[in-house]
Amino acid sequence: MATIVKKKPGQTDDQLIAQFKKKVLYEEIIEEVREREFYTKPSRKRYERERANKNRKPSRYY
Repeated sequence: MATIVKKKPGQTDDQLIAQFKKKVLYEEIIEEVREREFYTKPSRKRYERERANKNRKPSRYY
């Protein structure tokens, strides 16, 4: 879905650009583009997911 930012009366171009940047960061568009930039094999995704879980601190309460 496209990110749309409309200019409000009295808003400068710099403020509009800042609003756009904030919205892009909030919607995590840049991270998604970086993930999709190269194909990642399913086995590699599984390996990275398991490694992230392994490095995570265990919960103190079971």
